[in-house]
Amino acid sequence: MTLAPRSFELVVERGVATLTLSRPERLNALTFEVYGELRETLRSLERLPDVRAVVLTGQGRGFCSGGDVEGIIAELFERDAKGLYEFTRVTGALIQSLCELSRPVVAAVNGVAVGAGAVIAAACDLRIAAASARFGFIFPKVGLSGADMGASYLVPRLVGRAHAAELLFFGDVIDAARALAIGLVNRVVPDAAACRATAHDWAERLARGPAFAHAMTKKMLDAEGTMSLAHAIEAEAQAQAICMGHRDFRIAYEANRQKSTPRFVGSEVCDPEPPPAASTLPGATEPQGEHGA
Repeated sequence: MTLAPRSFELVVERGVATLTLSRPERLNALTFEVYGELRETLRSLERLPDVRAVVLTGQGRGFCSGGDVEGIIAELFERDAKGLYEFTRVTGALIQSLCELSRPVVAAVNGVAVGAGAVIAAACDLRIAAASARFGFIFPKVGLSGADMGASYLVPRLVGRAHAAELLFFGDVIDAARALAIGLVNRVVPDAAACRATAHDWAERLARGPAFAHAMTKKMLDAEGTMSLAHAIEAEAQAQAICMGHRDFRIAYEANRQKSTPRFVGSEVCDPEPPPAASTLPGATEPQGEHGA
């Protein structure tokens, strides 16, 4: 399967798919096309065995500034109630595709992440922020509910109900240091370059790991939030028993005995490509005999 989105950049290399929002002149604001292509691309990544982890980031100074004022917001005033509902379902479907992707997703929040951009970051499994990053669920600032695109489901799980209520009622923009303090992000690094580098390092580590077990972890992190303790323990007992029956469990055991690094099922896609043979390098010549004959 070949994916060639037109509205953002996609690169797959050594087990990691990097999706880069590419409208830097608009702080990577979302259009109808971006919403649709991003959703469908995330759905398609599920079927690509070469993709074991995902990085989501943006070009330039912004991660994502939400819906484009000219490309989306202005048009919404022309829609009837049915048309507005169709749009809000489309935006929610993007978040659902992020959360349902079995691969772990790392957000490299290189700059401003507000509105839909903040919700997208929250929907990722891990978040690395540049020190210059800003976060804001700014929906109340434009007369809308803070509960949009799954924000009131996602944000309390990250920061707790009290912090979530403050973020979603007021819609204030917070800096990276505050986001780290309340648990909205995992790490803050000095700048955008370090942000992307750290995110790729994490994604590469995840890609080399046990993909089957990582998918199970992601599933259980989502499912256990509404379970009782007894139900959660039972669910994990079943999940771990399934993982113990997978080949990766034996691979890790044997590697530990041999004091070597485990090579989990499918992780060969993370290996660097071997250098070309000497004879194929530019300027290479065929070996000569000892007398040059």
